[in-house]
Amino acid sequence: SMEDEALIERLAAEQMTMTVCPLSNEKLKVYPDLRDHSLKQLLDAGCAVTLHSDDPAYFGGYMNDNFVQTFEATGLTAQQAYLLARNSLEASFVPEAQRQKWLHALKLCFERFTEGDH
Repeated sequence: SMEDEALIERLAAEQMTMTVCPLSNEKLKVYPDLRDHSLKQLLDAGCAVTLHSDDPAYFGGYMNDNFVQTFEATGLTAQQAYLLARNSLEASFVPEAQRQKWLHALKLCFERFTEGDH
C-alpha cells in the first residue's frame, strides 16, 4: 500500500484497520530486514494499523515477539505503541461500553508511563 499515495490517503481518511505482521513480512521477504518495515510510515500517515502475529509456529513469533522485535528493529516510540494498542481496541468486535472502558484504561496507563517525558 505504501507504493500508492492515493491509497494511503484513502486508508487513513476512512480509518480502515490494517493488520500488520512484521515477522511474517520479514520471513516472506516482503521486507528483507525488519528495520525496513513500513509500519512507522503507515502510522505517520495516520493509518489505523494494528500489530499481529501470523501463524506464529511457522513464521517464528507470537504477539509479544512481534512487538519486541519490531520495536527493537525500527525504533518505534511509546506514542506509536499507544497508537497500535488504541487502533486494536478501536477495531475490536466488543460492545461499545467495553471498548470505551478499555480505551480509558489504555489512556491512563499511557499517561502514567509517559509522565516526566515532557
